[in-house]
Parts: sequence; structure tokens; C-alpha cells
Amino acid sequence: MRKLINTIRALAVLLLFAAPLPAMADPYTDNAALDELFAQLRIASSKAEADGISQQIWSYWFAPSDPDLDRRMDASSTALAVGDMVSALDVLDAVVADYPDYAEGWNQRATLYYMVGRLDDSLADIEKVLAIEPRHFGALAGRVLIYLQQDKRAEALQQMIAALAIHPYLGERGLFPELAQHVTHV
Repeated sequence: MRKLINTIRALAVLLLFAAPLPAMADPYTDNAALDELFAQLRIASSKAEADGISQQIWSYWFAPSDPDLDRRMDASSTALAVGDMVSALDVLDAVVADYPDYAEGWNQRATLYYMVGRLDDSLADIEKVLAIEPRHFGALAGRVLIYLQQDKRAEALQQMIAALAIHPYLGERGLFPELAQHVTHV
């Protein structure tokens, strides 16, 4: 147990000095606004403040500037809301084919794959999300949940630490008692 705690501490120290990864240009999102929000999120002083900032980030991710893309994302959300997974997947397949640089399209499809138990497909889409938007704490949290389901706790912990470097109050932190002591700003 002591070795695990020392490993966590060492990783935390490394993250303290790691510069935030720059977002790649997602042509459908206001990247300058996101950069500012991510800077605020890293130094949020409370869970309530972090939750408000993360909601703003999600709002940007879910509101692409392209009207056709926005309409398609709404269609996939509507299909999911009524439990029509097949239609939602059809829409998201078209979104990632037609808009491969839109991170949230990949993330929503990864989420849908997770919901239907296609974990390897979900992980593949998470890779695409993170290649476009390395700060996507939702995708990192999704990877954590998948790794836990696959009994890969060490990998899940590593991903959780990476996610906490971006969003220090992420709820999935509670899955790791060894991380529950206090929030560390990096």
C-alpha cells in the first residue's frame, strides 16, 4: 500500500510541473474560449466553481458552429433520449465520417458504444477524441470507467490522475479512495 501511495505522489508531482496540453484546432468549437475556461478549471477553488466551469465547457463542446453538424448532434441526442440507440448510432456514424475533426462527435459515439457494452470500440473512439482535444476530461473519465470494468485498475488510476490534472473535482475521483484526501491543483 505504501508503494502505491508513493507512486501516486510521484505522479502527482510530475503532473504539477506538466504544462497543459494544447488543444488541437477543432474547427467547430470556440477554442479561445475553451482555453480560458480550462485555465479557470485548473485553479477552481471549489467543486461548485469547477462544476459551473465544466458545464460551460460542455456547452461549447455540444454547440458546434456548423449548422448542419449542430442539427445532426441534436438528432442523435433526441434519438438517445427516446432510447433509439440504432438511430443515434447511425447519426453519429455519419457525423464522425463527415466531420472527423469534431471531438464531441467521437465522444458521443464512444459514450453510446460504452452504453451498449462495445468497450473496445468505445476506447478506439476515445483515442480519436483525445487526439483532437487532449483536455477532454469526459473522454478520460470514460476511459477510467472502461479500464475499471476490464479489471485494469492501475491503468484506470493513471487515467484518473491525468483527468484530475485537467479537472481537479471530477466526480470519478471517488472511485479511488487513495485519491480522496484533498484536491491538488496542478
